[in-house]
Amino acid sequence: MTALLEVRNLSVAYGAIEAVRDVSFTVEAGHIVSLIGANGAGKTTTLRTISGLLRPASGEILFQGKPIHNDPAHAILGEGIAHCPEGRRLFPRMTVEENLHLGAYVRKDDGVEADMQRVYELFPVLGERRHNKAGLFSGGEQQMLAIGRAMMSKPRLLMLDEPSMGLSPIMTQRIFDTIKELQSLGTTILLVEQNALAALALSDHGYVIDLGRTTLDGPGHALLADQRVRDAYLGEAH
Repeated sequence: MTALLEVRNLSVAYGAIEAVRDVSFTVEAGHIVSLIGANGAGKTTTLRTISGLLRPASGEILFQGKPIHNDPAHAILGEGIAHCPEGRRLFPRMTVEENLHLGAYVRKDDGVEADMQRVYELFPVLGERRHNKAGLFSGGEQQMLAIGRAMMSKPRLLMLDEPSMGLSPIMTQRIFDTIKELQSLGTTILLVEQNALAALALSDHGYVIDLGRTTLDGPGHALLADQRVRDAYLGEAH
């Protein structure tokens, strides 16, 4: 069976600095897959390259069996890959509703309003404050809006970059519960998350990226039990 997403021997450079070196992984349809690793390991660069914001120096990215690594970002979004970036990147002077409409800009169907209502059902606070400007929201509420905006493109694959960054433990748990709910509704998730314990507990499969390379992978529960992962990323030095 062909994976929904295949990243093959991907290398990405910023000028003379190679940020990603020969990274390979697959994402099966319906799964949550996490990329974990230290800051600067190349995780965000990998997501930005998949979404077309960066061009690879070498390697391939295939989505539903089709190469996309030379496609522009708007075409990749139209193919069904949505990227919820680190730092949320909302339009703070625009309302919740306006931000959500922007998430649907590649769509040509007439189901946008119905999908907006589904976002409001998933995140009731957004529905209650749909006419408020995004910049007035808390960090957790902004993260909900960023996820909702990404969902408005009706993605087959949703890429989330550090969704719990800067959030309280209660809000972090709520965001992770939402990720699991999105999976149950049929969305495939590729997750980059500094909270490796929570990410692996949530994931069907995980990949460890170290210094720009894929060094280890396995089912989420297996990586949680791997002493190398526990020592390096889960704060359990012995």
